[in-house]
Amino acid sequence: MAGSRNEDEALGEFELIERYFARQSDADGVLIGIGDDAAVIDAEGPVAVAIDTLVAGTHFPADFPASSVGYRVLAVNLSDLAAMGATPRWAMLALTLPDADRAWLEGFSNGLFELANRHDVKLVGGDLTRGPLAATVQIIGTVTPGAVLTRGAGRIGDDVYVTGTLGDATAGLASLRGPRVPDDAVRARLEDRFGRPDVRIAEGLAIATLANAAIDVSDGLIADLGHICVQSACAAVVDVDLIPLSAELRAACTPDLALAHALGGGDDYELCFTASPDRSDAIRSAMMQVGTRVTRIGKLIVGDSVVCRRDGEPFSVPASGYTHF
Repeated sequence: MAGSRNEDEALGEFELIERYFARQSDADGVLIGIGDDAAVIDAEGPVAVAIDTLVAGTHFPADFPASSVGYRVLAVNLSDLAAMGATPRWAMLALTLPDADRAWLEGFSNGLFELANRHDVKLVGGDLTRGPLAATVQIIGTVTPGAVLTRGAGRIGDDVYVTGTLGDATAGLASLRGPRVPDDAVRARLEDRFGRPDVRIAEGLAIATLANAAIDVSDGLIADLGHICVQSACAAVVDVDLIPLSAELRAACTPDLALAHALGGGDDYELCFTASPDRSDAIRSAMMQVGTRVTRIGKLIVGDSVVCRRDGEPFSVPASGYTHF
């Protein structure tokens, strides 16, 4: 993690890096880690690389707990690798701070490394500088040739699946922004789903040779399934009665609002994927082995958009998903 010359030397920039972000990185594949101008890794084959930025006030509330910011910025990147069927290995961090708040840095690094350690990800470098609060992670993982998931390999007739439940994170963010969900247990679960989302690495690896196309649900189910449709030159029909909703979401929201969150809310970081119908038993068995719920919600069809139906009739989606601009 090279130091930025823009940072005030009096803040002890390199001391902060050493104290909060320098970790033992002599794992397999790390030839040079934090402390030089660049990291050197030995990938030993093809790699998948992704990058995401979280900005205070845009991607999380300005007063969000630092540990959740650290956890979340790594989680959203890990989710991209999960959707590719990749194994995460290394990460780079670029952190912009309005000031060198050591308590905040302690919380941020604790959250980041909690998740990194869980998935055996090594932080090998990055940058620290002064400015409006924002965190960027670049994640690097290895992939098995011939077992890489993409958005563009869906086939007409494929079943469409999602892991876990949808809509919780949007409800959690709404609660964080107020008014808060009154039930303590329900509120905690929903807000945690936003701040510390599940990462479906094991699930992505489990379906890497079973699914045809995949994406993580970051901008909303309908929007993200739409990306599969565009890249795979097809359409999709979704049975909204099959959308998996958690008990907490049902308790916190009206049925219509819960469904709107699930279809268009985003931030769940579940996997949406397609597979041939003859692989349904194998998919359910694979998901049972990793302990994750999987639900078939529709099919890929001829056309060029996502169509929703309820009780066999057309259903108008309340929201199409998150847009960045």
